Amino acid sequence: MSSYLKLENIRKSFNKTEVVKDLSLEIKEGEIMSFLGPSGCGKSTTLNMIAGFLEVDRGKIEVAGESVHLLPPHKREMGMVFQNYALFPHMTVFDNVAYGLKIRKVKKQEIRKRVLEGLEMVRLAGYENRYPKELSGGQQQRVSLARALVIKPKLLLLDEPLSNLDAKLRQEMREEIVDIQKKVGITTIFVTHDQEEALAISDRIAVMYDGRIEQVDIPSAIYNNPKTDFVSEFIGEVNQVKGKVLEVYKDNKSKILFFGKELIIPSDSSQDTMLNFFIRPEKVQIVNFRNTEEDTGIEMKVDKKMFLGARTRYFLKVNGEQLIADISNTVLNPSQIQEESTVIVHLNPDDLLLRKGR
Repeated sequence: MSSYLKLENIRKSFNKTEVVKDLSLEIKEGEIMSFLGPSGCGKSTTLNMIAGFLEVDRGKIEVAGESVHLLPPHKREMGMVFQNYALFPHMTVFDNVAYGLKIRKVKKQEIRKRVLEGLEMVRLAGYENRYPKELSGGQQQRVSLARALVIKPKLLLLDEPLSNLDAKLRQEMREEIVDIQKKVGITTIFVTHDQEEALAISDRIAVMYDGRIEQVDIPSAIYNNPKTDFVSEFIGEVNQVKGKVLEVYKDNKSKILFFGKELIIPSDSSQDTMLNFFIRPEKVQIVNFRNTEEDTGIEMKVDKKMFLGARTRYFLKVNGEQLIADISNTVLNPSQIQEESTVIVHLNPDDLLLRKGR
């Protein structure tokens, strides 16, 4: 599938501070792309350049093969959903949803048809005569979404749309957004700093840091195969593990010492080099006894444990180094593991991610 939205070397500065730096990205028609990153990374600035609310200092933006970066916002045919909903308090739900259609001088009969269809799509049929103050936060967000969709935009742009909602409502709303997006088939950009949110709703994720894109990929690849240190540390949680190269083999593998135990893993580093690795807590395996005398697991002490519902987090230590393990309570009964006890830890070589640096 060819690209539908194309960003080509776009830049943006404020008071000589470069906020977006030569950013290039292609988004396919009909997909949900999330811009994910910490505050100040440039994700909302990039979205506002796409929408036309900010001018591009340099570079090009194309939609369906046509340049749009010089057009004013109202001529770009994009629907925007804001973090604060941006509803008019003095207007009814009907008039809020109809606002963009009236500006475009759509006929009254067509406006009514589209507004009622839009409200039904977001499960607010019958709410058209209410005012925003009479709605919950989730209902206001649905009105904002309906208003963006009824103009039949080329792109749907969502700027932190769920950040003002409580945790349960956020989860419900993100599922609704995905359902509606797939039903309508509209190309969508979703800006968020919440990694779980991005992993849950996206076809692909663009992880951003310091005005640049660190990695673009499907959610599972972003999580399991991060390409930079920043992506490794920002997405999910990681343990940082040090290892010393003891021996180098011809097939780009090395024998490396971790916590006093040897593992053979892919590495082309020189002998005696100290390397830094990441491993996610859920990839750390522990048992409370050795399976056999030849068991090569690492003996570690349980410093403390934390019950987290479906899983328990174990804080493990050996020789002053700490390792965190998240273990499902269906795999290991937490009552069998006591604090200050010794457990056996297994690390799968395939789960150790070599730090790559920037």
